Amino acid sequence: MADFGGDLDAFRTELRAWLEANYPAELKDPNAATDPEATWGGRAFEGSDDPQIRWMRAAADRGLTAPTWPKEYGGGGLSADQARVVDQELSRGRYRPPLASFGVWMLGPVLLEYGNEAQKAEHLPKITKGQIRWCQGYSEPGAGSDLAGLQTRCEDKGDHWLINGQKIWTSYANKADWCFCLVRTDTTKKHEGISFVLIDMKTPGVETRPIQLISGESPFCETFFTDVKIPKANMVGKLNGGWEIAKRLLQYERQNISGGFGGGGGAGGAAGDLAEIAKGYVGVDETGALADGDLRHRITKNKMDFQTFYQTLARVAAESKASNGPSAATSIIKYAAASLAQERSELMVEAMGAQGLGWEGEAFTPAELTATHGWLRSKGNSIEGGTSEVNLNVVSKRVLGLPDPK
Repeated sequence: MADFGGDLDAFRTELRAWLEANYPAELKDPNAATDPEATWGGRAFEGSDDPQIRWMRAAADRGLTAPTWPKEYGGGGLSADQARVVDQELSRGRYRPPLASFGVWMLGPVLLEYGNEAQKAEHLPKITKGQIRWCQGYSEPGAGSDLAGLQTRCEDKGDHWLINGQKIWTSYANKADWCFCLVRTDTTKKHEGISFVLIDMKTPGVETRPIQLISGESPFCETFFTDVKIPKANMVGKLNGGWEIAKRLLQYERQNISGGFGGGGGAGGAAGDLAEIAKGYVGVDETGALADGDLRHRITKNKMDFQTFYQTLARVAAESKASNGPSAATSIIKYAAASLAQERSELMVEAMGAQGLGWEGEAFTPAELTATHGWLRSKGNSIEGGTSEVNLNVVSKRVLGLPDPK
């Protein structure tokens, strides 16, 4: 990427021209069909000619999949101001995101902070190029909100680590190439007995079982580790120092979960604009406004709250880039995002009436089915990435500085 120094206007002009010239023609149709998994990348898409994969490769070569990461690891080496220009131009041109990746959102930032040079050189370029897909091994059947209670054992066997245990709610583990995982390396301590390791999902002893949700989807898995051997080099940071990394990564996770609620199915957004859809089902008055005044008021309030949320999210992201990563304030963002997403989904179903309760069949349009499934999926928004109750505890202690209840 050319070096424009501090000239953002020149950078914007050059970037805009590059985007217009390199965005695949097939994707300029907003309804263009592509493999829904292609955005996530991974080994399964090596050699693929899917237009989304071609776009990912072009963007990766340009350094746009991780704009602020160092160039030596496949990033763009851009400043925070230049990265904002990238976001603005992608949004202005309505370009599809080139890569959606737990590697970019969560693992990459902590590897940059805690990983050694060999780990950075091995994994970061593959993440930026979409060549490898990661999943997160955190929660366990007996360690959800109390994550530090995890019991998956990691034993020192001299020339390797031996892992035994189970994880739950592992997003897309059945499709992932690698897993970043919290394991217990000291049973005599709680928080200080946890380490952070990287596991190749092809390793013998790794098993995944998809979990079907109430929405009919299966994005989460049970993941089992039975005598799984991993190299000593696959531990990130210090032995028993994983809890510090885990907290840092959760901040990145909550920040990115928050950013994804606005238009996704979890927020009901995949069905379309809420106000316009409501007019189609409920009707309009003589002024052209939604006929149901109470519903109109609640939809307007939700849209205003979402707009305020987007502005707050942009401010927090800018502060994060200007300082040293996300703060505990991300828990405020995540809590607000979950509440707004669930409210929007409920309003969508309410506006559609009986047509918003379809599960399958020709009596319902695809948008109606999307709304129903999105409404059910949104129930998980206040659980995933840390429950809303835990988020509120974080806010009270770390943001507001309130004392523990007596």
